[in-house]
Amino acid sequence: MKKGIRDYEIGETFEGFLLIKEVRKGTASNGKPFLTLFFADATGEIEAKLWDAKPEDEETYTEKKVVKLAGDIHEFRGQPQLRIKSIRLAQAADGVRISDFIEKAPVPKGELQAKITEAIFEMKNPNIQRIVRAFVKKYQDRLFDYPAAAKNHHAYISGLAHHIVTMLKIAKSLCDIYPQLNKDLLYAGIILHDIGKIRELSGPVGTSYTVEGTLLGHISIMVGEIDEVAKQLNITGEEVLVLKHLVLSHHGHPEWGSPKRPQIMEAEILHYIDLIDAKTNTLTKALEHTKPGEFTERLFSLDNRSFYKPTFE
Repeated sequence: MKKGIRDYEIGETFEGFLLIKEVRKGTASNGKPFLTLFFADATGEIEAKLWDAKPEDEETYTEKKVVKLAGDIHEFRGQPQLRIKSIRLAQAADGVRISDFIEKAPVPKGELQAKITEAIFEMKNPNIQRIVRAFVKKYQDRLFDYPAAAKNHHAYISGLAHHIVTMLKIAKSLCDIYPQLNKDLLYAGIILHDIGKIRELSGPVGTSYTVEGTLLGHISIMVGEIDEVAKQLNITGEEVLVLKHLVLSHHGHPEWGSPKRPQIMEAEILHYIDLIDAKTNTLTKALEHTKPGEFTERLFSLDNRSFYKPTFE
């Protein structure tokens, strides 16, 4: 298996192709401009500096372009960084594609589609089922391509659908344990809670926040969409109000971005399921690149903590 950028250790040399995921401009203490480049492949990311950047460099090395690099891996502020020795744009003769450098969900797209369709068929409330089905149909293509975030959890192709399907599996188990839960509501909340990210984020390649996403956020976007879809379907029941509450409260706390705290049992459980899957995904990715007996890097989304990987199985 080909070695990915996350598999390189401090002191090793790198030569190969990477995708430019993000570019930031800066000015050094000597007054000369430089670029901070965030490179990525299907295994992860690494930061690098391009010192004494010329105007043509700023025009050439932009987001969503593949480059051929040579350099060595060193440590900067506790994190690996690539020291660039040579860099050029990839050429047609190199035979590389952007899709080669983007992480994908570990589950095939067809399986994700089937699982979400299966959950919709299980719904017994006709109003809830019709609303959810309308959203899945409306965003059919993008729903199964988009990531669930720009960084942190499920930040890869089909990450949004993968997040939804994993949450549905958790919900199914919880409904078996706690039959008092309204399965229709919980399933609907899971499928709908992050669909607003399709408008909040730019897409699966070089993911960034749209202007709409930055100004409104996926929660506000989705609440407005639920109203629109319900009106189109001529649905006016209490289900519409409750679905909007599930979306509004799924982050759990105002300081985490929720305009409302959960006040319905299924909304509370939705929040916990969302947390479980998001944090487990973040931890899994970090631990995959951590040797037994060592700690992960500090994880911002987990209170900036490092996690230990035990030496036994």
